[in-house]
Amino acid sequence: MTLMHERQILEYEKTLFQLKEQNVAHNLLSQEEVLQLEDKLLQLKERVYSGLSPVERVAICRHPARPRAIDYIKNLCENFTEIFGDRLYRDDPAIIAGFATISGVKFMVVAQEKGCDTESRLKRNFGMPHPEGYRKAMRCMELAAKFKLPVLSLLDTPGAYPGLAAEERGQGFAIAHNLREMALLPTPILIVLIGEGCSGGALGMGVGDTIAMLEHSYYSVISPEGCASILWKDSKKNNIAAQALRMQSEDLLAWEIIDAVIQEPLGGAHYDPQLVYSRTKEYILSQWELFKDVPSKTLLEKRYEKFRRMGRVLIAEGK
Repeated sequence: MTLMHERQILEYEKTLFQLKEQNVAHNLLSQEEVLQLEDKLLQLKERVYSGLSPVERVAICRHPARPRAIDYIKNLCENFTEIFGDRLYRDDPAIIAGFATISGVKFMVVAQEKGCDTESRLKRNFGMPHPEGYRKAMRCMELAAKFKLPVLSLLDTPGAYPGLAAEERGQGFAIAHNLREMALLPTPILIVLIGEGCSGGALGMGVGDTIAMLEHSYYSVISPEGCASILWKDSKKNNIAAQALRMQSEDLLAWEIIDAVIQEPLGGAHYDPQLVYSRTKEYILSQWELFKDVPSKTLLEKRYEKFRRMGRVLIAEGK
C-alpha cells in the first residue's frame, strides 16, 4: 500500500530501477552517476518524511503493514504463555495477555491487537476491546503484582468498542476500574504506544510508571475523524482536527504526558520492523533497570505525582 505522500518517492524509485536495468544492457550511466541518483532519492525521502503533516503521520500509524502487538510479542519475547478469559463472561481476542520472558527478565505482557488481515481483524474486533478485555488485562496485571513481575502494556486501539452490548456489560465501569487499580498496582508498569492510542480505550491500559511512544504513533482523546465530525460535522476535515489535537509524540513529550519517543525508520516502522523491535526492547530493558529496585511505596507515590502533573492550563495575563 502506497500512501499519498509517498507517490513521488515511488515514481522516483521506479524510474531509477528502470535506469539501472537499462544500464546493465547498454552502460548508459557511470557508477558515480548512479550513486548520485541514489543520493538524490535519499534526499527526497528525507525531505518528504521530515515535512509530514499530522494527518499524514496518522496514515503511517494506520498502515496495514505496520507491526502489530502480536509481532512485538513474537520478536521481543523468548517465550510467551497466553492467558485467556476474564472469569466472568468470555475471552476477548482484542486483548492478548500472558507471562513472557524478555532477555531473561520475566514480564506480564498485556497488549491490544488489531489483526493483520480481514479474518484476524474481524476476530480481534479491529483492536476495539469489550469490557471483558479490560477485565482480562486487569486480572493478568493483578497476577503480575502477586508474583512481583513487571507489567508491559502495548497500546494500539482506535478506541474501546462502542456497541450496545459492550455498554450493557459495563464498558465505562471496566475502564474506570482499570484506571484506579493500575494506579494502585504495587509493581512496575511500562507502557509503549505502538500505534493508535485513542480515547479511554487506550487509557484503560495506559496508567504506568513510564510511557513511551513510537515516533509516528498517536495518543489522543479522540480520533481526528471523530473530532472533525463533532466540531465541523465533516469527517473530511480530519487534517484540521489532527493538527489541532496536538497528539503526536513530540508534542506529548514536551508536555510530559509521555516520557520517551522511540524513533522509527525513515517512512515508518513497517520499513524496518526488526530495527523497531530492537529499539523497543532496549527501551523496555533500560526502564526495567531503573524501576526494578524502587520500593512499592515510592513507586506508587511517583506514579500518582506523574499523573497529577498532567493537564496543566496556561492562562494569559489579564484574563
